[in-house]
Amino acid sequence: MSDDGHPILRFHGAAGTVTGSCQMVEVGDTRILVDCGLFQGSKTEKELNYRPFPFDPARLDAVVLTHAHIDHSGLVPRLVREGFVGPVWATPATADLCSVMLPDSGHIQEVEVEQLNRRNSRRGRDAVTPIYTADDAVAALERFRPVPYREWRRIAEGVRIRFWNAGHLLGSASVEMEIERGEKPLRLLFSGDIGPNDKLLQYDPVAPKDWDHVICEATYGDVDREGVDEARRRAALKAEVKAAHRPDGVLLIPSFAVERTQELLADLVRLMETHDIPRAPIFIDSPLATRASRVFAGHAADLENGDLLVRALRAHDVHFTETVEQSKALDTRHGFHIVIAASGMCEAGRIRHRLKNWLWREEATVLLVGFQAAGTLGRILEEGASTVRIQGDEIAVRARIRKLDLYSGHADGPELAEWVRHRLPVGREVFLVHGEEAALAGLAARLADFLPADRLITPRLDEAFHLGPEGARPIAAASGAARIDPARSGRRDWHNDYQSLLLDLQDALSTAADDRARGVVLRRIRRALAEG
Repeated sequence: MSDDGHPILRFHGAAGTVTGSCQMVEVGDTRILVDCGLFQGSKTEKELNYRPFPFDPARLDAVVLTHAHIDHSGLVPRLVREGFVGPVWATPATADLCSVMLPDSGHIQEVEVEQLNRRNSRRGRDAVTPIYTADDAVAALERFRPVPYREWRRIAEGVRIRFWNAGHLLGSASVEMEIERGEKPLRLLFSGDIGPNDKLLQYDPVAPKDWDHVICEATYGDVDREGVDEARRRAALKAEVKAAHRPDGVLLIPSFAVERTQELLADLVRLMETHDIPRAPIFIDSPLATRASRVFAGHAADLENGDLLVRALRAHDVHFTETVEQSKALDTRHGFHIVIAASGMCEAGRIRHRLKNWLWREEATVLLVGFQAAGTLGRILEEGASTVRIQGDEIAVRARIRKLDLYSGHADGPELAEWVRHRLPVGREVFLVHGEEAALAGLAARLADFLPADRLITPRLDEAFHLGPEGARPIAAASGAARIDPARSGRRDWHNDYQSLLLDLQDALSTAADDRARGVVLRRIRRALAEG
């Protein structure tokens, strides 16, 4: 609570970028987090996962999760390891998904740190430790407290919440929060991630009206998709599969293991059943996707088209690669096949191994089916790179790189604007989060059609606001408090530029006419370094 007795709203993630979702509400001595996600994207942003939290986890009273995606839930195990002992409130499906996703996240971090430490040892560098381990994640699961949609829960003195379906993911929710304040409570709505209309497995998002403040995601705030329905989505996927078909080729689909994989699988199997595409083996190359699919099957009654998904999971052409040996065997497979592998932004997991094996081959197609954050390998491929570096290796890009945005889990700009419009009246401010610069500006422009522009706020990382009767008032930041330069948030960083420079240098040396020309290139580099 601020000096004047009003609540404080702090933005500790997904501010000026699309990952690391984390907002804090302070009411007196009570501190509540809404989401606590991993930062993804550029190396600069991912380093925030290792830095100290900008708050004391032991002083938190509760955590409320909007959904299970790692950029919203992925730092909960670290919170618990560093002293948080309160409850984690989530929908039952979110709790079930986190029970497979968080241990998987811890395992990935252990494996990647082990690989990094082997390289560091050879280079004479210090060893590093993972952000948290699989055991830390399992321990954190004991803090989860499931709550069904639309049921009120009092989570702290004077604070209660209720979940509403956000239509983004199995179990995803917008969070209604009421804070006692005289005769009329202060009403806050945290959108979470809002799903698009006509999503295959999710019903359309819902939430009440009449708020004091709304905190709204803006991932696709500047995007206006053409109308998407089941027929158009399947027709587009059919065209991509047919174009990718080669006698010994592959269609690689980097995909989020949860929801996107299940949607793609359902549509691919449906297209094969109706003979719209040739039958071909479909490999789900992700242990997490396999475990998550079981959770989806267990919640099939809660899903739209849940019966279609269950049928797809049992289809003859669908195979799940559980072991490392089964995964590696895909690289020697002959005949056209389809591989769906995590992660969706090509930043971790088995997709990087499949890309190393196939990117340099013309008979391969890589189909990007979701948002690619700035600085990720997926975004670099999307932007047309001719060469990339994966796990230290330089890989030429000869595969066809395609993008199909009809499976996005996020509403586009018009849908987000309509979602906000249906929440009116909003008595005070709308805070725009979870978006890069262009997306935030795009959604702000749309909302300005029916909300005063001075009531649309785009907070920066770690910015805080008093929520008083006259509206939100920013709190001056302590000197040197910024964890990251706001100008670098949500963008390529020096590490991306460095990797690009290495590739450009290698290209210049390999295409130089002779050793003398190569020497000229290197002397110019040395001269530039000396002058710098």
